[in-house]
Amino acid sequence: MKVYNNILETIGNTPLVRLNKVTTGIKATILAKVETTNPGNSVKDRMAVKMIEDAEKSGVLKPGGTVIEGTSGNTGMGLALACIIKGYKLICVLNDKQSKEKMDILRAVGAEVVVCPTAVEPTDPRSYYSVSRRLATEIPNSWYVNQYDNLSNRQAHYESTGPEIWEQTDGKITHFVVGVGTGGTISGVGKYLKEKNPNIKIWGIDTYGSVFKKYKETGIFDENEIYPYITEGIGEDILPANVDFDIIDLFEKVTDKDAAVYTRKLAREEGIFVGNSAGSAIKGLIQLKDQLKPEDIVVVLFHDHGSRYIGKIFNDDWMRERGFLEEEPITASDIVSKHADTSLVTVFAEELVSHAIAKMRKFGISQIPVLKDGRFVGSIDDLHVYQALVDQPELRDTPISSIMHEPFPIVHENTSVDDLCKLITKNSPAVLVELTNGKFHIVTRHDVIQAMS
Repeated sequence: MKVYNNILETIGNTPLVRLNKVTTGIKATILAKVETTNPGNSVKDRMAVKMIEDAEKSGVLKPGGTVIEGTSGNTGMGLALACIIKGYKLICVLNDKQSKEKMDILRAVGAEVVVCPTAVEPTDPRSYYSVSRRLATEIPNSWYVNQYDNLSNRQAHYESTGPEIWEQTDGKITHFVVGVGTGGTISGVGKYLKEKNPNIKIWGIDTYGSVFKKYKETGIFDENEIYPYITEGIGEDILPANVDFDIIDLFEKVTDKDAAVYTRKLAREEGIFVGNSAGSAIKGLIQLKDQLKPEDIVVVLFHDHGSRYIGKIFNDDWMRERGFLEEEPITASDIVSKHADTSLVTVFAEELVSHAIAKMRKFGISQIPVLKDGRFVGSIDDLHVYQALVDQPELRDTPISSIMHEPFPIVHENTSVDDLCKLITKNSPAVLVELTNGKFHIVTRHDVIQAMS
């Protein structure tokens, strides 16, 4: 029988998958190293086990001890699996921008989760770096993993991920592309690949709000580069010891929006359900496509699984709130479709003002276009009528033509909501939409607000 002794033995040997649609327009062959098939569903399983095993060998982690780590969630999951098998307690310290799914998953596998604020300096006692270190000094028989500076992190990728990629590509790989957080993956894989072929390019993907790109290009650690960002798992406001800048040929920054949009594209166009940093990696590669040749073989590493981002990246409301959701522009036709089965209520110029008031009450509307000889010649609205009757109550029994305003603007059904907003003003609270069938519908200020919310 081919049986694994425990779940840790299933780590590694993840597939290499050709990308076909999302990379349209790139001349080179693009292959994804999909790390979600690891038991913890991320690349971090590899280094989590390596760090624990090395700590056991060195004696800093003793039987029955407590493992403490600051994590974005994925390293915590890998550590949790190792702690379950090896009999350790685990405390994971996360910052509050991490998805609820990541926190719930860690709790599900027995980890204690401590949540810290994101928008504080690394040296702030509330930061997840500081809290992790403090807990390790306060809790007896505990060990602080420190994946950022623990060089067993990148050694794990030198020993496993790098050789896998070299073997899977028959040594034909020309570029390795990956999002950079702790730096272990890019530095370990990059070191192995460059030892095999110094001409292989190692490209790191960074995010706006992180220091990596500028530091690589100038050698300057610029605190002005640091600000909160949404993308999870990549970028840093520190320089981890695991980041070997000599191995990395260049960094490319990707916006939060592009990272989110391309994460969703990978799911919908390639059927690869992966996390936030994968979207960053593929968008960064697309931004660098002019540096690639048709004969190049590019491997892009996808860190983790999309299930950890259901409440964020894959939630339309979350995306929409941040302006990330790519939607077709709303048109006048979209708005009137919500009441397309309702006929336009009109009044004739010769009718009495009291008749218009009765129609407003009957149909629950606030404005009515006015007709004469089959044409729109004016308009009235509740505010207009109210102001007129307060001053002159006798106007109830006069023709509507005596108090009506200018007719509502008329637009075609393909008019964008932005153009509608320009036409709906204090003096003109609605527009009329002419459909291709010759019928008219009214769009009010309220209709536009509803469509945009």
